[in-house]
Amino acid sequence: MKPLLAKNLENFCSRFDNFIDAEFRSIEILSKSVIRVVITTQDSSRDFDWVTITLEFNDVSDAGLIKNDKLSFVDMSNGLTLLSSDGIFVFGVGNYDDEFGIKNALCYIISSSIKYKEGQF
Repeated sequence: MKPLLAKNLENFCSRFDNFIDAEFRSIEILSKSVIRVVITTQDSSRDFDWVTITLEFNDVSDAGLIKNDKLSFVDMSNGLTLLSSDGIFVFGVGNYDDEFGIKNALCYIISSSIKYKEGQF
């Protein structure tokens, strides 16, 4: 897995069109401070082919998660939010501007670092 740095977040999200109409595959709690999320989405750098993106959140300080059996019902028409400020990364379903708003998301994770891996659909 590669680290996803704060300075690269905007380009990363843009490459995947902010994960609009993406699909959740799974959410795994690996430990009390590590959560892994697997998503399929279209990749603009690959002529919009579908790819699998695995995100691993480390040093998780707060999270509101969805059970895996409900993931296929999540409306992803507003995509995902990935933000960073003051050394904290926030992730959430929907379009949010800050950490405080994201806590209202159907699913959210707040962590100190993110790693990612690209895979085939």
